[in-house]
Amino acid sequence: MNLNKRLLAASMAAVPLLLGTTVEAASRAPSGPGMSMRMSGPVAPNPQQVVVLQSKLLDTRAKYGLDQDHGFLLAAQHPGSDGTYVSRFAHTYKGVRVYQSESVVVSDAAGNIVSESAADRRAGLGRGASAASLGQRFANFDVTPALTPQGAIEQLVRTGAPGASHVSPPTAELVIYPVLKRVRIPSAFHKRESQLNATDLVTQVAGYELAYLVKTRMINADRPLHRDAIVSAVDGRVLQQWNALQTETGVGKSQYNGQVPVSTSSSGGSFVMKDPLRGTGGRYGANTITNADHGSTAGEVYTNGTNTWGDGQQYVAGGSTTNANGQTAAVNALWGMMNTYDTLKNVLGWHSLDGNNTATYIAAHVYNNYDNAYYSDSCKCMFIGDGGTYFYSLGSVDVIGHEMGHGVTAATSNLAYYGESGGLNESASDINGEMTEAYARGGGTGSTVPSGNDWLIGMEISRSSDPLRWMYKPSKDGSSPDAWSSSIGGLDVHYSSGPNNRMFYFLSQGSKADSGSDYYSPYLTKSPRAMTGIGNDKAYRIWFRALTTKFTSSTDYADARAKVIQAAQELYGAGSREAIAVQRAYAAINVGADVDENTTGGPLVINAQPQSVTVAPGALASFSVGAIGGKPPYKYQWMRNGADIAGANNASYSLQAAANDNGARFSARVTDSASPAGTASSSAATLTVEASTPFERITNGGFESQAAGWFGTTGVIGSWVGYNNEVPYEGRYFAYLGGNGRTATESLRQTVNIPPSTKSATLTYALHIDTDEFSGSIAYDKLVVTVKNSAGTLLGTLATYSNLDKAPGYQLRSFDLTPYKGQLVTISFEMNEDYSLQTSFTLDKVSVITQ
Repeated sequence: MNLNKRLLAASMAAVPLLLGTTVEAASRAPSGPGMSMRMSGPVAPNPQQVVVLQSKLLDTRAKYGLDQDHGFLLAAQHPGSDGTYVSRFAHTYKGVRVYQSESVVVSDAAGNIVSESAADRRAGLGRGASAASLGQRFANFDVTPALTPQGAIEQLVRTGAPGASHVSPPTAELVIYPVLKRVRIPSAFHKRESQLNATDLVTQVAGYELAYLVKTRMINADRPLHRDAIVSAVDGRVLQQWNALQTETGVGKSQYNGQVPVSTSSSGGSFVMKDPLRGTGGRYGANTITNADHGSTAGEVYTNGTNTWGDGQQYVAGGSTTNANGQTAAVNALWGMMNTYDTLKNVLGWHSLDGNNTATYIAAHVYNNYDNAYYSDSCKCMFIGDGGTYFYSLGSVDVIGHEMGHGVTAATSNLAYYGESGGLNESASDINGEMTEAYARGGGTGSTVPSGNDWLIGMEISRSSDPLRWMYKPSKDGSSPDAWSSSIGGLDVHYSSGPNNRMFYFLSQGSKADSGSDYYSPYLTKSPRAMTGIGNDKAYRIWFRALTTKFTSSTDYADARAKVIQAAQELYGAGSREAIAVQRAYAAINVGADVDENTTGGPLVINAQPQSVTVAPGALASFSVGAIGGKPPYKYQWMRNGADIAGANNASYSLQAAANDNGARFSARVTDSASPAGTASSSAATLTVEASTPFERITNGGFESQAAGWFGTTGVIGSWVGYNNEVPYEGRYFAYLGGNGRTATESLRQTVNIPPSTKSATLTYALHIDTDEFSGSIAYDKLVVTVKNSAGTLLGTLATYSNLDKAPGYQLRSFDLTPYKGQLVTISFEMNEDYSLQTSFTLDKVSVITQ
């Protein structure tokens, strides 16, 4: 806003202020710091440029081993910074979209590609060279569905929402759904689960299903029921589903901000809550507030005989939604919408939700006593409840900023609303809400985000005086983790957002070295232990650039780290204090390694040395180096045994190891851009290439021969596809332990020999944990993995899993068995389920490899 709110509140105490189209001035054009980091104005899709980009992308198919059946389909286009376009292309196969496989291309006005970010999930699909990765099983994948789109919709409604009614038409899009698995990188193979860092895991494609992406927007018992699901186009199995209602439980009021200026329009002698200064087109032609009047639809645009609105008081349940008391919720919503729009536009150059200034709207008074607010992608709009048991009216500035943030994410990266990407989606909205709050509290003017937010989501609306979320220490809510772990993808997205919220707080405000402080992180081990923040404005610019120009719908925590670092480097330079701060902020939540800060601006130094690696012949060996100080940007030169390697000029270097590479030493020389240039050389890392013959000790670890080799409750082995939405990790058969919903004990075991001469012995298996248990703190059902000797004596417990460890899809687990070499040992999986509410432990691909 352009008027100083503190002065305005004083001036309005005696005289009511009439604000219409002639009073509220247009937002001033931004100036000062950050001009080169602003997004361009609204753009219309350029068909000719799209064709040029598609042609350039098609020319890259051979490079990635893709055949002629693969294509690229424009999904969205929005403005980038400094006159660039951001085009999002879906990957297709035989004309069908490959779900969450996409390329984000930044191009200039001439159609030249400036940068490309991708989530590639096409490996093994088609007859190209990449098909070898899945053994040619999907070389000629059939895209002819056996189920109709309407049949898929009916299947989803029948299984999950009988009796519900649609508030907007359901949709079903035919897609190719990659079946994914999470595996460890070689260097993390022997880590315990609790020692894993987010960068230790990678996602791989295990197969494909022809399916429908079904979206239903329904109402059930006077409450919204929005669901997205992946439904098999072959037999109607529900392969995956998630809650698509992008909510913020609690927000709102100018109940909360005193008397504020609102931008409205005059119409036929009355005034309407249509903001003529913000947004064009859309349903109402401008950003608008409507009155749902306790229903589920938008209702009518708010109208008043004068341009003075509301009484500043909490809505009285059961009262009028159009009198002064009922108007207050609308004032809350409009004030929050105006501030969010101005923050995005004045700071980032981003117009409305989609960057193209398309108008949106907020419906106030949705449902009765509704303790929630949410964004709906079907209308690109928001709905705000009046509160009830736990909250006051849900229209505070940070909550409105949060909900509008969902619209920005939906228009750009479209982060899938489940798993790790769902947590990042929620965090993106929390970040937008907090930065809007800071901008509004700072006067609502200018082109930078000041300090001044409280880092507490929904504090104003809470009846209990506790916020919804503490961004600086998420675990204060009792459910959100402070750091990444391998089970985070199984949490509700409002909890899995916690670590990224904490990352952003550290990036902006820094941390503390006192282990007793709420602002301390045990993962910051470099110097200084208390990392230095870069402030709201820079942190917001970096995050927004990554979200809108680099993230894809499947971005997880590790991918987010890499792309936020890229955004910081593009804005402020490689090796800049801002880029280093991003690395430290993510390291603080167990995503990536920590690095030293260059707090004195001193000489160029190496702060991350190359590490020695051991690989098998033919494997990829990678080395990396980090530097700080001096004058960025840096130049890199890798050396082998002291001699320069031609073309090895990046911060990392990889080679396919051969037997004659054994013992080679690799180091890097880094040069800055000062005159004269500063130079720093790293220590040398040794490459060890070990050739040994791996030997599989487990018989029938994939259960394809059903019970052969296994003892115990072998009836759990079978082809359970479709039962409780389970699928095999690979092949046809798997073991389904648990899932009974009653008291049960089941086990599988197999005895293996680990020879005395063994150099390494590793147990791995794929495990998917699903549960109907509601508690987030009590382990009701368990699976224990143990090692016993031939007499049945317990030698060690490798892992204990429970309903608390639920996660979407399979997780690949691994354990070091070398301590048991020279012994005949029994690997045992023992499941115990209590008297109610099932937990299933789906087991596949059990392996013990010795070398």
